[in-house]
Amino acid sequence: MDTPVKKVVLAYSGGLDSSTIVKWLQQAYGCEVVTFTADLGQGEELEPARQKALLLGIKPENIFIEDLREEFVRDYVFPMFRANTVYEGQYLLGTSIARPLIAKKQIEIARKVGADAVSHGSTGKGNDQVRYEVAYYALEPDIRVIAPWREWNFPSREALLDFAEQHQIPISKDKRGEAPFSVDANLLHSSSEGKVLEDPAVEAPEFVHMRTIAPEDAPDKPAIFTMDFEKGDPVAIDGVKLSPAALLTRLNQLGHDNGVGRLDLVENRYVGMKSRGVYETPGGTILLAAHRGMESITLDRGAMHLKDELMPRYAELIYNGFWFTPERLMLQAAIDQSQGYVGGQVRVKLYKGNVAVIGRTSPYSLYDQDLVTFEEGKVAYDHRDASGFIKLNALRLRVAARRRLKAPN
Repeated sequence: MDTPVKKVVLAYSGGLDSSTIVKWLQQAYGCEVVTFTADLGQGEELEPARQKALLLGIKPENIFIEDLREEFVRDYVFPMFRANTVYEGQYLLGTSIARPLIAKKQIEIARKVGADAVSHGSTGKGNDQVRYEVAYYALEPDIRVIAPWREWNFPSREALLDFAEQHQIPISKDKRGEAPFSVDANLLHSSSEGKVLEDPAVEAPEFVHMRTIAPEDAPDKPAIFTMDFEKGDPVAIDGVKLSPAALLTRLNQLGHDNGVGRLDLVENRYVGMKSRGVYETPGGTILLAAHRGMESITLDRGAMHLKDELMPRYAELIYNGFWFTPERLMLQAAIDQSQGYVGGQVRVKLYKGNVAVIGRTSPYSLYDQDLVTFEEGKVAYDHRDASGFIKLNALRLRVAARRRLKAPN
């Protein structure tokens, strides 16, 4: 039999589900509940979460709200984008990359307050339960994990709402009819899933999109700006140095105004099912294109191609929740090693949902105009050298062809 839980740190948003979990934990485990609310740039006022926690009987000293925007972008988003990371060719991992930071802070708070358990509000069908719990165990191997959605006996959403009403937990007016879709948001992206989006054959209604205007409604004049990079990370827009969170916020606004960053995707969840989601990652979509533009003139061919080979594995690790693992750290070290000379300036054009790199300069550029020019009389390339190069590369093919031609029909 499990030992009793004395104190649990809950990842708490202040919404209906996490508020219901507070009351359920108090009843089912008879334990003290500590709430942790992370400001990851989701665009919501977080003070109401504090007030709701107080109404639920949480002691003031057990309510933690932290602004993690700079840490999130600096230590999680930017390292991921150094690898040009996309999952299944399209998804920029906006939800996935936020979970390890939240889990890390929960463990830190658990140590601080002497909690013996942590909890989250992820369902038993999703990826987030894996992401949270793998991170918990990687950081605190003997921590007790409570996953209410896998434990409680509410047979339906209606039963959950009835429980909330019985315990005077505030329910938003739209909850009784249930929201038309589920939303997760942070500074990197917003994701919408479920309800009106469950049929992948039906186009997502326009009201689902909250981070971008429709491309057809974007201005008829393109937006052109520059982005400066240092060691693979963006540091300035139009020559103005910005902090990581401020820079991503500015890119988000540029993307929003020009209809950039929408994605309608059916993806393969780690738990085994396919799901349809509508994602908006305006700043990240711009950053990915600009970073690749910067690498195009500063990164050696071998390094660039090896990064592209490693990237799907790296993306899968993040998607599946394995941020705090030896293999992710190994890949990160290789990726970061490649970024030493990825610095300079990229010129970007945005127009009606499209992102184009239209210029790139760098003091570390490997692009040599004298080598690639069609004009004669320039430096150091003898066309005759190509003959031997081609014959050596074709040698094995010629040997195989001779065998094939000698063989009987």
